[in-house]
Amino acid sequence: MSVLDRYANMAGMTEEAWKRHANPWSVWTRFAAIPLAILAIWSRVWIGWWSLAPLALIILWLWANPHAFPPIARPTAWSSTGIYGERLWLKDRSHMPAGFAVAQRIWTVGALAGVSLLTWGLITLQIWPTAFGTTLIVYGQLWRIDRLGIFYNQTRPSGTG
Repeated sequence: MSVLDRYANMAGMTEEAWKRHANPWSVWTRFAAIPLAILAIWSRVWIGWWSLAPLALIILWLWANPHAFPPIARPTAWSSTGIYGERLWLKDRSHMPAGFAVAQRIWTVGALAGVSLLTWGLITLQIWPTAFGTTLIVYGQLWRIDRLGIFYNQTRPSGTG
């Protein structure tokens, strides 16, 4: 069992939870949490330790988010097909096209670079590494969702979505 599989199980990602997680509102409100988390961390300059309160609320929201929205019956939105593709990928990676592994490696390197820049920017309170790191992370996630959506559309069982 991979780290991602263990995390999904720990987070209570049942089939119903995955259908809720694929709701476009769930996807886009998780993306909206990124700048809010950055602002909460940056706010330590203005409000000190009180910055942990909004950060804790954001973390709580990110934990509850996959369970907060109604489930979708069929993935018709771009973001929904990506989440359904993620679920398929976690269940069985053997059907993944060969090029996807390369795309995942590129995404992983970009995400690590983005997290490093974002962390550096937030520690040193510099705008350019914060903005560039955030851009790398968000772009990488969007690319990943797109690739997983293509995977889902290519491998979904016939007669579905």
